[in-house]
Amino acid sequence: MNEKITIISGEKNWMESTALSQLEGVSRLDGVTKTVGLPDLHAGKSPVGMVFTAENVIYPHLIGNDIGCGMGLFATGVELGKYTEKRWVSRLNHIRELGDIETENPYDEESPIRDLGTIGSGNHFAEFQRIEEIFDEAAFAELGLPTKEIALLIHSGSRGYGNDIFKALNYEIGLSGENAAHYLSQHDNALKWAKRNRIITAGKLVDWLGFSATPKLLIDLPHNYIERQGDIYTHRKGAVTSKAGLVVLPGSRGSLTYILKPAENTSISLDSLSHGAGRKWARSLCFSRIKNKYDRDSIRRTSLKSAVVCHDTNLLFQEAPEAYKNIKPVLDALLEYNLATVVATLRPLITFKG
Repeated sequence: MNEKITIISGEKNWMESTALSQLEGVSRLDGVTKTVGLPDLHAGKSPVGMVFTAENVIYPHLIGNDIGCGMGLFATGVELGKYTEKRWVSRLNHIRELGDIETENPYDEESPIRDLGTIGSGNHFAEFQRIEEIFDEAAFAELGLPTKEIALLIHSGSRGYGNDIFKALNYEIGLSGENAAHYLSQHDNALKWAKRNRIITAGKLVDWLGFSATPKLLIDLPHNYIERQGDIYTHRKGAVTSKAGLVVLPGSRGSLTYILKPAENTSISLDSLSHGAGRKWARSLCFSRIKNKYDRDSIRRTSLKSAVVCHDTNLLFQEAPEAYKNIKPVLDALLEYNLATVVATLRPLITFKG
């Protein structure tokens, strides 16, 4: 590794060599000044779980097609006592994907209506959760999540809109000047659209389950985007800013979600924190490795006794907990580097994919 690279990791946190090699390649691009690999770093078309700064140039292809992809945490307005797993699972099983529920676009022409109110496939999800444990009472009180209320975590992005922007690039080089400005204008629209998409998705789900409450957005942070500070462009691919308040750190399905309070000084990580656990296995390997471990019912139940609603069997195996790194070493590395503290944990009730 060269002097432009910082790796945030711990003794028990595994990182694959391919991801480290990809990060090395990013660090050598023209204009790149500093590159950070966060504990959830893993290989993809470009390394995921990274952040880097570049001067007077941007690299959209390293952000990818899901511009604005991120996590939105909501207070549903539904009391925990009204949760009945059997009824909720039955109701959610009536839809194959969220696109099956009609959606009105309250933003008119301000936002594209394509895929509005959907989460997509891959590692995207909607998960109903309850509070497990609170470690920082003061910080948790500021969050505004009532202790007896169900939370909803939405992981989604700009969907087809972001993909259209990405496909129009048609090359993998750095952009500057007018070309960069044109992309960033579209990029900013995709960020706005992705946040609105998560809000609409949360409302659709609560309404579909038969409740009239309006979900309240508590935290919304993108993890695929570019941030501008003068001539310096901070690129985050699978990384969230530490400068916007509390952060959500989920693991794979069936693991706890952590609410983190960023430390005051996170300059070592370019003011960024991890966005999740990070993949361990390629999707093509998952079924063959765990096909004998699960049947059609057991794969829809997690080690924390939560339920999984998904009609795509291949996706169930591709997104099995075994396909991801353990979230605990990722969290421990962030704590070891004094980048954050734990405010609370949330326990999954139902994970919906589709």
